[in-house]
This record gives sequence, C-alpha cells and structure tokens, in this order.
Amino acid sequence: MSFGLDLAPQRRVFAAFAIYSFSMGNIFPRLPDIQHAMGVPEGALGFGLIGTPVGTLISLTLATPLLEKIGFRRALLGLIPLMALFYAVASFAPNPVMFFILLVPAGLAIGCIEIIINLEADRTEHLIGRRVMNRAHGFWSLGFFSAGLFGGLVAQLGISPQVHLGIIVPIALVGVFVFLGKFDPAPMRSGGNTDDAPRFAAPTLGIMVLVVVTLAAMVMEGAYMDWSAIFMTKVFASGPFLAAMAVALGAGAQAVTRFFADGFVERYSPTLVARVLLTIVGIGVLFVFFAPVYWVALIGFTLLGIGTSAIFPLAMSAAAQRTDRPAALNVAALAQTSFVTFLVAPPILGFIAQHWDIHWSFGVGLPMALISFIAAGALGRKPVTHEVPAE
Repeated sequence: MSFGLDLAPQRRVFAAFAIYSFSMGNIFPRLPDIQHAMGVPEGALGFGLIGTPVGTLISLTLATPLLEKIGFRRALLGLIPLMALFYAVASFAPNPVMFFILLVPAGLAIGCIEIIINLEADRTEHLIGRRVMNRAHGFWSLGFFSAGLFGGLVAQLGISPQVHLGIIVPIALVGVFVFLGKFDPAPMRSGGNTDDAPRFAAPTLGIMVLVVVTLAAMVMEGAYMDWSAIFMTKVFASGPFLAAMAVALGAGAQAVTRFFADGFVERYSPTLVARVLLTIVGIGVLFVFFAPVYWVALIGFTLLGIGTSAIFPLAMSAAAQRTDRPAALNVAALAQTSFVTFLVAPPILGFIAQHWDIHWSFGVGLPMALISFIAAGALGRKPVTHEVPAE
C-alpha cells in the first residue's frame, strides 16, 4: 500500500536526500550542549563521534545483499526515522564511550541509506535520461543547511538536545510519509554488470592519488560539521543560534555551489575547477584560523562549504573514467578508501583541539589543501562533455 504525494522520479530522489540529511544533521548544532553535559574535552568527544563512521563503514561494506532481500522501498521508509531515533537515544549518553556505542547504530543506518539513495539517483538518471546526481547531493546540503538553522533556533529557545532530537523523529516520519510514501525503486541500468562486487575494493596507485585529491575537502567538511559550533562557542562565546549558523552557512554554501558546479566543469576542466575550490578551502581555513571577530569566522566556514562542495564528485568521476579495470570497482575503491578519512578525522581533530588549540583543528587544512592542489592534476584537463542534456 502506498501513500503520500505523487512526485516525478527525480523529485522523489531529491526529497529522499533532503529528508535524510535534515534528519541526520540536527545533532551537529547540539554538540556543544552534549559536550558540556558530559563535561569532557574535545579529544574525548572526538572519540565518541567516531561511532557514526564506524557503523557507516560496516554497512557500506556488508549491507547491500541484506538490503536487496528486504527491498529498497521498505528499507528506506524504515531507516530514515530509525536513524533519527538512534541519534535521539545517543544524545542521552553520559560519557564518550556510551556515545560511541550509541552512535554505531546511527552509522549503520546511514550507510544503508547512502547505498539506497545513491543507487536510486544513478538508476533514475538512466531511467529519465538526465543527470540528477549532483543536484541530489545539492539537496542533501540543503537539508543539512535547514537542520543547522532549525537546530540553532531550537537550541536558542533553551530546549534540551534530548527533547530537540526526539522531536526530529516524528518530523522524519511525516517527511517520509508525505514525500517518499509512493517511492518505487527505479529498475537497474540495462546492460550493467551483475557480478557480485568484492566486499572491499583494493585501491590502485591511481586511485590513491585521487584519495589524496579528496583529502583536504573531506577533512575540512568533517571539521566544520563536527567542530564549527564548538569553535564558535569556545572562541567567541557565541549563543546557540550563532554557533549553529556556522554549521548552516557551510552546508548552505555547499548546496548552492553543488547546484552550479557542473556548468563550470563543462566550461573549463575538472582540474581547474578543483584547484579553484581547493584555493577557496585554503582561504577559508585562514579566515577561521585568524578570525578576530565572529563574523570573520562565519565567512571562513562559508568558504569551506564552497571549497569542499565538488571535490569528491569530481574524483568519483575521474575514478569511473579510468580504464585500468571496471569503473564500478574503481568507484568502490575510492569511496571506501576515502571514507577512512571520515573514520580517523573526528578523534584526530578532537585531539588537536584538546592538546593544542581548536584553531589548529582547522589550521591543519592548509597543508592538506596544498597537497590536494598538487594532486588535482589527476582529475584531467579536458572539459567534460555530458552525454545527455541538463534538465
């Protein structure tokens, strides 16, 4: 039995990305309150945060056969509200160890959702004959931006993280009911390889170069997601809403840039666009690191959102275009290897913040941006020509 709005396939994909990221993103503006309630330094909080990527990596590696047995429709409709519930439960954690443990189920749900919606976006492109992947990820950023604004407003009203994240569960249920109730998975691409993929796709030297290309963007995206609100609270004694704006501005800038990035790549080249974006990452790091007042830091977080917006998609395209082995294998190798960055970044950045200064949690992005800038030549210099017209 289906329910909810009748939407075009691509619009349903956009809704899935936005509802998922909104349901996930509300915890990040509340991290300062969760840290304060635990009474722990940044390094300990960073350890707790690693629970999410651990769970995500497990499900990205192992969950596909189970999801195919359950069915993508049933899994997606259940997992988004469940993920919101897991985050709400995790907010009650009294210490970082329990925080880690309670975040693992949220990460497991996230990995499953990522598999479903990215496959659905790819299959929908094939179904309708138009590219939607980058815009879908733009809607992900838009949902995260909305979560930052909503979370900041709720925090400013003095509502506890536990109540706030509890409210997100029925919101997620309503969003799923209204926008995804009539979700019907698109058919597999015709002519595709149906052989089982390996559980872990080993990276080649060429793929490792692409991992280096994504390094600065992935670390700095994680930095502003996990640590920007805490940075604003600790450095500028910002109120809850202003602290949450750091999260929201980065995500909002990322969303806008993702909506327009394809046109620049087509007009110029992947390497040139990536190097411009990595330069913006470096400038954003400098703004945050040397910010004398709060609004300069907010500009820095906005620049980080712009700079991190399209690096990973460009690297994924470059991996898919390599001819040394099947495209799916190269894409999987890049995704799984790059994800290790998310696995180790939260505790490392937390350790840096605790033992040096939280400024340096962002300052490490400058040499990373330089290294990624040098490696970006691997993306190619010829403009990309789309096989199908943009919508």
